[in-house]
Amino acid sequence: METKKRILDKSTEQFMRYGIRSVSMDDIAAQLGISKKTIYQYFADKEELVDAVMQEEEERTHSDCSYCREKAVDAVQEMILAMHQITEQFSQMNPVILYDLEKFHPKVFLRFLRLKNEYLYGIIKENLIRGIEEGYYRPELNVDMISIFRIESIMIPFNLTVFPPGKYNLAGVTREIMIHFLFGISTPKGYKLIQQYLKQNQ
Repeated sequence: METKKRILDKSTEQFMRYGIRSVSMDDIAAQLGISKKTIYQYFADKEELVDAVMQEEEERTHSDCSYCREKAVDAVQEMILAMHQITEQFSQMNPVILYDLEKFHPKVFLRFLRLKNEYLYGIIKENLIRGIEEGYYRPELNVDMISIFRIESIMIPFNLTVFPPGKYNLAGVTREIMIHFLFGISTPKGYKLIQQYLKQNQ
């Protein structure tokens, strides 16, 4: 199992850095100093390897969201903690990865869509309800519509035409969009709290 974990970890690192299509099984084997045959003992093909990597990323997302929810003293802090986690993760990610996933591994891409449209939608909806109850988010918000809006805004930084990698940083764009979103849903009380948290984390 240690070898399988090493293969998964190295594959994740390479896919995130260079995209999926440009990283071959030979590349991963060379990086690990093992034969390609050894990789095939654990994964039948690249599709299975990509799916295993995405499954690990899905589990990590669940763990990260639980951490933010449990540690945060209020809804705003939960969003700020999530923003820091996401921007840190995206700082090591090539935005081409979602394009590669959708075009070359459509079945695995469906796993990502389920994570985005079901699990993350639920997390955001719960946060919005919490923030409204705490008085930090505007009470007139249409929670369903704003949850969907936030979910779809996650995809914007990955649009290579709108934000070409040579000009824009994935993590930086993501952070700006999240801050803009937070201020947009906040009450005056929430606005002050957001500023307070951002100042603490400068």
